[in-house]
Amino acid sequence: MIPISEYLGSSPTPLWKLCRQLGVTHAVATLPVKEAGNAKPWDYMPLLHMKQRYEDYGFKVAVIEASPPMNRIRLGLDGRDEEIEHFCTLLTNMGALGIPVICYNWMAVIGWLRTSFTIPGRGGALVSGYDHALMRNAPPLPEAIGEERLWDNFAYFLERVLPVAKSARVKLALHPDDPPLSPIRGMGRIMRSVDAFMRVIDMADSEYNGITLCQGNFALMSDNLPETIRYFGRRRRIHFVHLRDVRGTAERFVETFHDEGPTDLVTCLRAYAEVGFDGVLRPDHVPTLEGDSNEQGGYSTLGRLFAIGYIRGLQHAIEGRKAAQ
Repeated sequence: MIPISEYLGSSPTPLWKLCRQLGVTHAVATLPVKEAGNAKPWDYMPLLHMKQRYEDYGFKVAVIEASPPMNRIRLGLDGRDEEIEHFCTLLTNMGALGIPVICYNWMAVIGWLRTSFTIPGRGGALVSGYDHALMRNAPPLPEAIGEERLWDNFAYFLERVLPVAKSARVKLALHPDDPPLSPIRGMGRIMRSVDAFMRVIDMADSEYNGITLCQGNFALMSDNLPETIRYFGRRRRIHFVHLRDVRGTAERFVETFHDEGPTDLVTCLRAYAEVGFDGVLRPDHVPTLEGDSNEQGGYSTLGRLFAIGYIRGLQHAIEGRKAAQ
């Protein structure tokens, strides 16, 4: 059974205990907060202290979903080699600490983007969404570059980073652009189609060059998500899974509860089992329920607890109760 993990900040909160009470045993970590002295978050000692905090609470750190600054790398600017050096330091220290996967992205300047976090969902729950029509008149970014330069810069990055990842035995898990559209505010976006991810894995024939299969994005990029899972899974290139769902198109969509979206999650979970996926999944971008804070839209506590329980129930139904013990 695929372990359910949760994205947890680097310092304990009540969510840590709630997740343990729900049976979650794997953590998806961010980078640690800055420590005293000159140590960087990607240096060994801050990572060691962070990892031990998770373990003291009963979590195994399965993924780091963060990176040192990367915009100079993505944009091909002076200073990118220093940023690559920091990324490689992180990989080396992750390997030394036994943290097996890094989730990173190639979204230059603009990260994941929504035009609203207060859309009424089921029963008045608040969900996030994106409407590209609202962005058409947004001013262009001064740093904006085109897609071919982004591809060239990605090849430069991968050529230098992948040998370090292999040596450290840390798998690279590239996340899609969110939303999967190009351009946005004049900035090219290249990780926005299944073909683009095929191109990525063809660039380097290595099990360490893989993807984060974020189902919300891949559902917008594919008309057959289970077959997409099988394609990348049979090649052993899925290293991490974000389980979420959306309704609509890449140009206009809203997030949904896990139990009401259009994606057949049962068939998807079976596809991961068929291909022998051996990483972790985590619920992502949940609605904000009544009484909970919408300060970080998509990451409210009650919504995450609902998602964990629903996914666990699907797993029990598919694989049987004994398989979960």
